[in-house]
Amino acid sequence: MTATPSTPAHTPAGRPDGRLGILTVGLGAVASTLIAGVELVKRGLAAPTGSLSQMGTIRLGGVNTPIHDIVPIAALEDVVFGAWDPFPDDAYVAATRAGVLEGGRHIEGISDALREVRPMRAAFDREYVKRIDADNHLQTIDKRSMLEAIRADIHRFREEKQCDRLVMIWCASTEIFIEPGPAHQTLEAFEAAISANDPTIAPSMLYAYAALLEGVPFANGAPNLTVDIPALRELAVEKRLPISGKDFKTGQTLVKTVIGPMLRSRLLGLNGWYSTNILGNRDGEVLDDPDNFKTKEESKLGVLEHILEPETFPELYGDVYHKVRINYYPPRGDNKEGWDNIDIFGWLGYPMQLKIDFLCRDSILAAPLALDLVLFSDLAHRSGMYGIQDWLSFYYKAPMTTPGHHPEHDLFRQQYTLEQTLLGIAGLPLGG
Repeated sequence: MTATPSTPAHTPAGRPDGRLGILTVGLGAVASTLIAGVELVKRGLAAPTGSLSQMGTIRLGGVNTPIHDIVPIAALEDVVFGAWDPFPDDAYVAATRAGVLEGGRHIEGISDALREVRPMRAAFDREYVKRIDADNHLQTIDKRSMLEAIRADIHRFREEKQCDRLVMIWCASTEIFIEPGPAHQTLEAFEAAISANDPTIAPSMLYAYAALLEGVPFANGAPNLTVDIPALRELAVEKRLPISGKDFKTGQTLVKTVIGPMLRSRLLGLNGWYSTNILGNRDGEVLDDPDNFKTKEESKLGVLEHILEPETFPELYGDVYHKVRINYYPPRGDNKEGWDNIDIFGWLGYPMQLKIDFLCRDSILAAPLALDLVLFSDLAHRSGMYGIQDWLSFYYKAPMTTPGHHPEHDLFRQQYTLEQTLLGIAGLPLGG
């Protein structure tokens, strides 16, 4: 079976009933910030800034109408969290150690809810993330055993928390770079590779596979290959489940998907774009390993080429020097700095420069994206949408696309597609 483009349901989804369980793979800075933020918003102690599902609007009949009034998104009051992590810290300890949130203002008041989220033992193999040394993981690296353990965890969580629906999202570290190979082409080959402990079957793939086997939509917030392989894409279609990825688009790449379209629309030439990042969280430590950085680099480098269309304008974009660097710098913690030097040229070839210094907070930017992705994935599932959800490209650095289709990287085109899809789900005329 070949995956087909995701399309809006012909019948608008009804209001969701019951609990939505959100399973995060990883309970570090991003996941703990997400969980704390949802609890704060539920209690009226904070605003969900950065979340389209909570604050976004679409213009209908000349009126800006909240998205949550247009489509039936699950209410935050009906959300419950579970997680896996190789570290034993519950969400309270994880949030405290991550240093993203102010303890007195944003952690202590919801400590009861955070303490309830205790990580399940992770399916973890240090060959894929060499810079992490922890012990809250399964005492095996046998891939079949890990797969069955993840499935058992999903069953147990669903029953214990009395969830009517689940969504799984990868919020864990970037794995080493893996290229698609023979083991990824069919379900038969994938199954055989699991039994043979094939090294091209990464732990993230086992999580995605377990999710699909258990009827759970899957979103990939890291640049790992994970669910973006023929075998799992086809399984998602067979099981009629939404999948999406890859890699949360938060800081420097978000800027590129805004500045790149500006250059392209005004036909300003580009000689070079140098990007460097410094960050000191666990993600930075993992990416300090060249094998893991290679995975991240691939997702960052592809953005400009797709936006600028060098084949159409070779004299403007045919010889661009694009360099990306990530440096682990512990004193900075989760407060990442992305610095860009952009060498452009204009009328008659005269050179100009742009310099951008984005002092951002990595998990503060990622948490609302993760929230939107799980809520929209649940909405898509209830609306009868399945396979690759191209319309969620708005949230990703390296968007998964249906085979034969090119990814869209222009942020504003991505937003338009997202809004049109939501209108389609609601059964409303497009182009509103």
